[in-house]
Amino acid sequence: MRVTSESLLSLQPQIAVRYWGGDSRLERGLRSRGVQVVQIAEVNDFNGIRSNIRYVAEALNANPRGEALIREMDRQLAHSAGAWRGQSALYLTPSGFTAGDGTLVGAILRAAGLTNAAPRPGFAAAPLEAMVLKPPRGFVLGFFDQLSAAFERWGIGRHLSLQRQVTGRTLASVPGSILSCPAWFAADGVALIARGAGD
Repeated sequence: MRVTSESLLSLQPQIAVRYWGGDSRLERGLRSRGVQVVQIAEVNDFNGIRSNIRYVAEALNANPRGEALIREMDRQLAHSAGAWRGQSALYLTPSGFTAGDGTLVGAILRAAGLTNAAPRPGFAAAPLEAMVLKPPRGFVLGFFDQLSAAFERWGIGRHLSLQRQVTGRTLASVPGSILSCPAWFAADGVALIARGAGD
């Protein structure tokens, strides 16, 4: 469902917590009708997530709940730390993108003990030919559970030659719901990836 000002205002909220997306007039429309908008920041590490949690918890007058979420996140991170002992892995989406250093995905890989095999920092298209000719030791897949967009169905992540390389080298497949927002459940992604190290 596409989020619009009208659909949100019909719920008569006092506060709206948002990350990104939705109608371009959304934030302005909400504020003009007296709704407090709490904007989650784009972050690339777990310290940033802790700041987001505290910021939203303060706005919701729920500081103890925020601190409890941080404690649980930190517990998961401590339990998963170093699980893969530095093994190299490449993050890959169905549309053929990867994520290097300086991204939250990169922080998730590091937290599970993986060395990021992305060729450069930030988000970039993964080089199909290089992956087929010289595949990385492991893959961490992201968003492969969400196949609604046509570009994802036809992206290089679905290329048969690449799929042959991915088969047997997939360390974990992380649902899009875990990767879509810089919040406490990013630690669920770390735990999911770390569990594969024990298989």
